[in-house]
Amino acid sequence: MTSPFLRNRQRKLAAMAGAPIAATSAPAKPDEKTEAGQEYAALKVRLDDNLRQLANTESHEARKPMKAKFAKDFAPWVDGVIAADAPVQDEIVLTCLVWAIDVGDFEEAVRLGEFALRHGLAMPDRYKRSVATFLREDIAELAIADIEAVDLKLLVKIDALTEGADMPDPAKAKLHKALGRAWRAKAEAFDPTDDSAPAGGKAAFVQESLDQLRRALALDKNAGVKKDIEKLERMQRDLQAEAEEQNAAGNAGQ
Repeated sequence: MTSPFLRNRQRKLAAMAGAPIAATSAPAKPDEKTEAGQEYAALKVRLDDNLRQLANTESHEARKPMKAKFAKDFAPWVDGVIAADAPVQDEIVLTCLVWAIDVGDFEEAVRLGEFALRHGLAMPDRYKRSVATFLREDIAELAIADIEAVDLKLLVKIDALTEGADMPDPAKAKLHKALGRAWRAKAEAFDPTDDSAPAGGKAAFVQESLDQLRRALALDKNAGVKKDIEKLERMQRDLQAEAEEQNAAGNAGQ
């Protein structure tokens, strides 16, 4: 367990780590000639040891609590880097981003991902994907597997952060699929008496869902959304017919 003194020291040194290179175009790792760089190097040794422990653990279930603990140990350093908001190629931050996704802490993953994207950080070579692809694809896959796993607002934010990034089309399509299904769930749970209901009512949610799913299909013909689209198109036709009947009844009563 790290003492409060050491946690505070790590936060301060982490904030210093990016300062000398804040004006450069390409992020570099902390300079090991500085106190902050020396602290980073020491923590990097711990990170490498943590990665070895994970590699030696075959059970994915057993790895989750390990990752959660390791990430908590690095939290003072990570918080200091984020607070400084300066470009620094920090493998600790990027690894904690991956761990946050793996343990289901998606808010933290997006916080770290937003920082990494803003400053142009590159994922460590072992991950073989960009920050944007990792953030978008991995969280989308989990949202597809469990519609309640990721909040819709967070999915929308991830889309805004990564939509313009270069990545394989199937990877990009996965988030549109996840968004489409999340909007469909809102449509199916729609309550017209809710004060926060949108002006377009249930139809607005259905249309948003269709837009997302059609975009997923346009990006990847094997996205697995054709039946979703067919179901929503039927729902949309039923809503239109219902609206027309209500309008006709209203006109007849005048």
